[in-house]
Amino acid sequence: MRLTSIKDFAAEAKKMKEKTVFAVVEAQDDHTLESVVNACNEGVMIPRLIGNAGKIREILVQLGTDPVGYDVVSSGSAEESMKYAVDMIHNGEASVIMKGNLETAEFLKDIVKKENGLLSGSHLSLVVLFSLPRYHKIFAVSDVGLNTYPDLKGKRAIVENAVRMLNALGVEKPKVAVITAVEKVNPKMPETIDADALKKMNQSGEIPNCIIEGPISFDLATSAEAARIKGYESPVAGDADLLVVPEIVSGNILVKCLTGMAGALTAGTVLGSKVPIMITSRSSEATDKFNSIALTACIAAGILSM
Repeated sequence: MRLTSIKDFAAEAKKMKEKTVFAVVEAQDDHTLESVVNACNEGVMIPRLIGNAGKIREILVQLGTDPVGYDVVSSGSAEESMKYAVDMIHNGEASVIMKGNLETAEFLKDIVKKENGLLSGSHLSLVVLFSLPRYHKIFAVSDVGLNTYPDLKGKRAIVENAVRMLNALGVEKPKVAVITAVEKVNPKMPETIDADALKKMNQSGEIPNCIIEGPISFDLATSAEAARIKGYESPVAGDADLLVVPEIVSGNILVKCLTGMAGALTAGTVLGSKVPIMITSRSSEATDKFNSIALTACIAAGILSM
């Protein structure tokens, strides 16, 4: 399946005969519920809303919808809400866990507990897809929210998770740019050493199904003109499908610049778990959360096999 637009995810999800059920943890959040209501109205998913039941119903009324049409599960705390969500997954009552109005660290605390049985043994990573008027195709950035300062092993897992998703999207050999500030290996800049190591792993066949370039700067990865001016030759230059950031700080800044100032459309999901995990910033626009719901619904239904 080759999807070329962020909006394609919703179109695919609408075609599903059995809609994906989302367990929404601490659902008492305006933007989260707005995106959930929109997704329900569009036939993209079915929610189970967990949290402060009174507040959830109040927000649903404010959004102009009847709370009676929604499955609301009352919970007294974020910890209790997570327990409900995990139980729903194991009981087959839901197939996605979605973060609502709580901190990511708090949300993930129960996700990573071995006794909850949600980990597949893989490294968790957050990948976000972007669509920008000034770039010629959808591209991904990872990791932008989970791994703070990943080592080489972590970066390899981040690449492999994202490449599997891009392969499922129909990108047979994603062009991967391991982003640094410079294009040459510098012993004083550890991220350049990691980038070079990842490239060599790709060249030796250890990381298949993609083309890795690194170290490479953001402008060279995304602008063919910049590469021409600097005399930089690479099949990835100006045509990257995936940008791998060195750590969470640069990833966080990049994502918020692309969305807040450049007006990018986005869809994101967590990879590497047994079930799809949906995490978006509490400040994310409802449209971004809607797009992420559609992407995650497709993954959960096996439309995008991971």
